[in-house]
Amino acid sequence: MTDANKSQLGKGTVYDSPYDPGLLFPLSRVENRASLGLSSDLPFHGEDLWTCYELSWLDLQGKPCVGIAYFRVPANSPFMIESKSFKLYLNSLNHKNFENIKVLTKTLVDDLSKAAGMSVSVSVCDVRDALTLNGANEKRFMCVDDLPVSGFEYQPNANLLSLDKAVGGIHEGFLCSHLLRSNCPVTGQPDWGTVFVRYRGQKINHESLLRYIISFRQCQDFHEHCVEQIFIDILEKCACESLSVYARYTRRGGLDINPYRATLDWSASASDIRTSRQ
Repeated sequence: MTDANKSQLGKGTVYDSPYDPGLLFPLSRVENRASLGLSSDLPFHGEDLWTCYELSWLDLQGKPCVGIAYFRVPANSPFMIESKSFKLYLNSLNHKNFENIKVLTKTLVDDLSKAAGMSVSVSVCDVRDALTLNGANEKRFMCVDDLPVSGFEYQPNANLLSLDKAVGGIHEGFLCSHLLRSNCPVTGQPDWGTVFVRYRGQKINHESLLRYIISFRQCQDFHEHCVEQIFIDILEKCACESLSVYARYTRRGGLDINPYRATLDWSASASDIRTSRQ
């Protein structure tokens, strides 16, 4: 049996590593099944269904993409895949460019099938296709993720924010993005979230807001600090009369942290919503 002690379990880890299918660590099913008195003639069939809520990659222009992935590993495959190695492999895709979801899916199928020793089924869906918002009025938020932007930075830069000067007057805007990613300052593990921005004031340039949110991709800070920085930067750079910033992060260890910050003229209570990745 492949020795799990030789895997990455319990060892220090670099999470922002380059794409590397060699990170996948196969574990033979034979020894555990032998202890149950099972041979190759199994009395059952089935599969191991894995769900990844934090799949992310780059398009050819360097713009981040996010999705939810479903992996089906046949129960009769000679190998299962050790979970931490699976996570590290998926994280190694974070900064790899793919032409489209079809090319990404083929890469996942090829790499995972090689590790499992049998064909693995992979399905990737856009996170917005599975999005569910349960709070009052949350469906008013317009997602900016599909805007045709380029020239990305991956460290927070408030100077990326700008106003839409071609549009005058005072606006009340409801914008959101699923492309918020920061990193734990202690462990380096990536944190994934959806950010909701509501404001009243001059119209914010949507492309600039998207570039700004993406700029947190390699930032190392706590959830709460990231949201407070986003709030202050938008408030100051865009001269908002009123503003709220609400981030819904994916959970880790059974806990999700969802910081909400708003100007004093708006509610101090966060709405009770949940996204598809939570």
